[in-house]
Amino acid sequence: MISILIPTYNYNVLSLVEELHRQGVNLDVDFEILVMDDGSPSPSEENKKINSLSNASYIIQTTNLGRTAIRTKLAEQAQFNWLLFLDADIRIPSEIFISQYVRVITNSTDVIFGGVSYDEEIPPRELSLRWHYGNSREAKSVEEREKSPYFIISQNLFIKKQIFLTANVVSENYYGLDNLFSNQLQRIKATVSHIDNPVIHLGLENNQSFTTKALKAVETTIIFEERGLMDSNLRPIQKAYKKLTSFGATGLFSFIISKMKRTMEKNFDSGSPNLFWFDLYRLNHYIQLKKKPRA
Repeated sequence: MISILIPTYNYNVLSLVEELHRQGVNLDVDFEILVMDDGSPSPSEENKKINSLSNASYIIQTTNLGRTAIRTKLAEQAQFNWLLFLDADIRIPSEIFISQYVRVITNSTDVIFGGVSYDEEIPPRELSLRWHYGNSREAKSVEEREKSPYFIISQNLFIKKQIFLTANVVSENYYGLDNLFSNQLQRIKATVSHIDNPVIHLGLENNQSFTTKALKAVETTIIFEERGLMDSNLRPIQKAYKKLTSFGATGLFSFIISKMKRTMEKNFDSGSPNLFWFDLYRLNHYIQLKKKPRA
């Protein structure tokens, strides 16, 4: 019935797998858990204990495939029709996490997204940007998510195997591919359902690392726009760019942001980052990339 698929890299997932296994056994449904290490330099020795659990396997890749390709590999090896993709750096807050998904399986639904959340405790300053961004932009109620039903976050994704393989159209390792995947789900007209069954995201990058990844995700958007794999009016950043362009204001906007850049970057590394500024900062990066000729 369910294949639980977890890619990992330099991360100990034993306790997570043990909890998922306990829930699967108690629920008395057909399930498997496949954990695949993506070419870690030093794979966790603890993870090898996963192989001692019934219906569970820990597989080590000798080379690093990247987030997207390893998910495809896991999906291809899965024996069941429903795939539950989970990131390694999460915690399951619910005792009935698996059963919440099982009870809403229907033939008419292709994708079920349970949502993500973050610990309530504010983290240290150096991790604050990722925490504030996640709480504001990712940790949404079912009602909020249903307003943009195709936007999903793949760290907690329940999906039919064939739908995943159809929508997962690239194997390259880029940041920000959830936007592309969401757009592909929309293009193939997959039926998406939202439920209240979140995981807690634990792996917070430091402020500088998250800022760098956010800019790389902007670059990813442009790359796949140009390939015709992503619509040009999907994300708020794309819509804002089109609006500025229609008023001939991109140059003025970039001039203003250039004067504020250092102040913005200092703020992003503070305990109270301004997410509106963070949006403007990424929008300016998008504008600058749009100006550059690309091969």
